[in-house]
Amino acid sequence: MKLDNKIISIDVADHGAELKSAVKDGREYMWCADEKYWGRTSPVLFPIVGRLIDNTCRIDGKTYTLTSHGFARDCDFKIVECADDFVTYLLESDENTLVKYPFNFRLYIKYTLINNVIKIEWTVENTNDKVMSFSIGAHPAFNLKPGDNYFGFDTDKDIIYSLVNETGFYDKNNVYTLKNDGHVKIVNSMFDNDALIIENKQAKEVSLCDADKKAYIKVRFDTKIFGLWSPIKKNAPFVCIEPWYGVGDSYDFKGEFSEKAYIISLEPKEVFNTKYEIELI
Repeated sequence: MKLDNKIISIDVADHGAELKSAVKDGREYMWCADEKYWGRTSPVLFPIVGRLIDNTCRIDGKTYTLTSHGFARDCDFKIVECADDFVTYLLESDENTLVKYPFNFRLYIKYTLINNVIKIEWTVENTNDKVMSFSIGAHPAFNLKPGDNYFGFDTDKDIIYSLVNETGFYDKNNVYTLKNDGHVKIVNSMFDNDALIIENKQAKEVSLCDADKKAYIKVRFDTKIFGLWSPIKKNAPFVCIEPWYGVGDSYDFKGEFSEKAYIISLEPKEVFNTKYEIELI
């Protein structure tokens, strides 16, 4: 599906409701999904963010298999409403999802163009007669400009982050520091241990900036946690800025799915709504 408001244009695939392209003034901002580095562009992470130990979780005492980042990114969504400057996609639970995740749900993803901003809205409906637990997150990958690039933060405080440990799972017990004066230079070694996991609402806006520290893209969100990522030791020409409502299992997690860190719990028939924005400059 192509949207165009004469300022910016985007392409969204029905498969995964994935944002595949974002163009302003002839410049492509989104990663092209070249499998040499990473074969995706902006997958939606649902009903989990990150990895589960042994790719399994326990829900109401039963064990289910969910691979990294969940199944929504690999499902075909249907368009339920669209115009020149917006489109709404829907994914509903079915016999295939229920085998992996025993909840009935509706997941709506809406893309709207507002001047030079892409607004992405998520709506999750719990259509069960029981409490439904889930996580949801974004994973957009943005092309870097030639030369030096910087992260820009809406804070000049140092950024405290966690990593995964040698087992590949979230290590909440060790933290590290990005020295930050509002900007942090992006270097490939930054991602030698996978994503930087940044908690406690340390920022609500993260930018990509050129060698002069001038922002060329901004991502705005209101999540307790977000990730920064680029493929490990590949010197990839893109980075991801990832607002998350959830996180992968910690290496020592042994609880029920509903006890995971940052998990969202919806009462029967309750609806969860949130959004984030991408500004092209």
